[in-house]
Amino acid sequence: MREHRYSFEMPHAAARIWALFQDYDRWTDYAPMVIRVDVLWPGDERQNGRLRRVIYKMPGGRRGSALELVHDVEEAPEGYGYTYTMISSDPGNDQTGKVRLDPVGPERTRFSFEERYNLTKAPWKWFEGPIYKFINKNNEDSMRRASQWLSEHPEYRADLTPSPPPVL
Repeated sequence: MREHRYSFEMPHAAARIWALFQDYDRWTDYAPMVIRVDVLWPGDERQNGRLRRVIYKMPGGRRGSALELVHDVEEAPEGYGYTYTMISSDPGNDQTGKVRLDPVGPERTRFSFEERYNLTKAPWKWFEGPIYKFINKNNEDSMRRASQWLSEHPEYRADLTPSPPPVL
């Protein structure tokens, strides 16, 4: 079993980051490995039970697909977050992850991410280290790009900032 964790601060309100993360049509704007996200089942009003399929680019021009079940969704002024399970067609290969947004100031949020994975089948098991090094780097870069995207688009969900920017 491998585990990857990272966190960093974003200069944006947690509610605004949360809105971007729930806007699946925008994932391709900041996550270049993502081709699209399909919502297969919406889940409840807070998205608990949401089933989504993420189609993504892989090395060598191939495409991959991850079937993710979203659960344990938290939406509160104290923070936002969810857990997801990437459902494998092979028992024992499911992966779990968690995304968390904790406000540390009016326009500052600590983003935290963790993922656990365990490949059990050859030949993937033999290449688990390099595969996840590639995935982890791209995930981290995508989250930093999400923050950059919000900085470059102050109009995006400006209603969720403590003090929206003035209209010029």
